[in-house]
Amino acid sequence: MQQSHLSTQSSWLRSYYLGRGIFSIAWVAAAVLFSGRPGVTAFLLVIYPAWDAIANLADARVNGGLQANPSQALNVAVSTVTALAVIVAVSHSTYAVLAVFGVWAILAGLLQLYTGARRWRHYGAQWAMILSGAQSALAGGYMISQSIGTVAPTILDVAPYAGFGAFYFLVSAIWLVATAYRNAHA
Repeated sequence: MQQSHLSTQSSWLRSYYLGRGIFSIAWVAAAVLFSGRPGVTAFLLVIYPAWDAIANLADARVNGGLQANPSQALNVAVSTVTALAVIVAVSHSTYAVLAVFGVWAILAGLLQLYTGARRWRHYGAQWAMILSGAQSALAGGYMISQSIGTVAPTILDVAPYAGFGAFYFLVSAIWLVATAYRNAHA
């Protein structure tokens, strides 16, 4: 890839990761603040995978489109279906919601891991996205196991997942900023 294209893409990724991190922090804060309000928590539970679909769509478009980014195209579809499944699950039970989130975390995590691995050689700083994807897949398995438990899940069972996502997105943004600074002053 050309250096100017890499610089533009790296700048996009810094902004993208920062935006994703900030959204996740705000989502966790809202989840904690409104955990006892069913209507608000239902909205938050639907908006989280919907936001993931929108964010992956935007990122894929900036990076050559959905056809050039099959893992993100699939992530857009998986996250969109998940948002719709959460709408159905919310009216069924909190156990069903957590199970849907668990399946989504596994699929989205594996797709994020693949996307990070694919980007590694061009942009660097993808180790956090790879770790995040792997941890997401593991967290999904844990959420599924909790969804068949005896304690009724709440939005607070999803909040740590979003919190770790925020952490990894912010680490990636900071790492890319530091790398750009180091390269500019080398």
